Amino acid sequence: MSDLCVGVTGPTGEIGRSLLRALDRSNEVGRVIGLARSPYDPDSAGLRKVEHREGDILDRATVNALARDVDVLVHLAFIIFVDQGESRRINLQGSRNVFEAAFEEGVHRLIYTSSVAAYGWHDDNPDWLTEEIEPRGSDKHHYSAHKAEVEELLGNLASAIGKQTDVYIFRPCIVAGPQALMLIEKIPYVSIGRRLPETAHKIAGVLPLLRPILPDPGVPFQLIHHDDAASALMSGVLGSGPPGPYNLAADGVITISDLAHALGWYSVPVSELLLDATVKVVSTLPLMPVEARWINALTVPVLADCERAKTLLSWAPVHDSLETLSETVAAARALGLLRTRERSLARQ
Repeated sequence: MSDLCVGVTGPTGEIGRSLLRALDRSNEVGRVIGLARSPYDPDSAGLRKVEHREGDILDRATVNALARDVDVLVHLAFIIFVDQGESRRINLQGSRNVFEAAFEEGVHRLIYTSSVAAYGWHDDNPDWLTEEIEPRGSDKHHYSAHKAEVEELLGNLASAIGKQTDVYIFRPCIVAGPQALMLIEKIPYVSIGRRLPETAHKIAGVLPLLRPILPDPGVPFQLIHHDDAASALMSGVLGSGPPGPYNLAADGVITISDLAHALGWYSVPVSELLLDATVKVVSTLPLMPVEARWINALTVPVLADCERAKTLLSWAPVHDSLETLSETVAAARALGLLRTRERSLARQ
């Protein structure tokens, strides 16, 4: 059996669970240590090689101890749907702790999971984003801004103190699949539906109907199945390709109308002008849930070109975007998530 030891921060997230399974199956991995703030029982998940450490990436001593024990460190821990102040502290300072610990303890490979959101939603983006394009983030979308800032931080630290460590950066699009249901749970239009004033309902085209309705601006986006994301990360863990940045997305693109069709809901086209008006309404409402800010992500396409990963890592997604969407919706429906949402919107 291999003696390769892999550490994972944020192992219980939507990519983390799939990665743990892939690591556990690999004959080239001997031991896995997952670090998370919440309790987790690997045995109950059937994982033989995985041990759990309860700890916080804001605790530098804990992170250094993890880095000291592993050959490869995968950094997945990142906060998405919380307020700006808390997320910045966790995402920026926590990531700094992980990167500095990895470099100081001399891990062989450091794998950081960023996001295509790091590129930002900019009008001058090319139709397809390649890894040569500098991540600029979007200031009005703190998740996007944080992802870009963390990548810049990682680059600076790697140049200063991490020259002995191979650094891989993966930029997946929206992660979905039967064990990654955030796409369904955090649909912006649904999440904010009952809390928007009537004027905003009319702007967005969200009127009380027997079934929910999703306004579709026609902006294409991509999904990636959690298992396909994990398989790409495994290439970095095992050093199967050169270090550097890699975009990750399933083949094909979808729109909000595809999402509505898969859900059995209605969709209605909305113009860019109406969408911009909705964005302005959302941005000015102080009590909006944080996920409502993601409505900004539908104003400009952010499509990732994945040829680099396919060529240099010999990676190929098994599931395309529509298949991934179908599996995600089926799992959400089986868990009763959609029945609850459909009843709540039908009462509006």
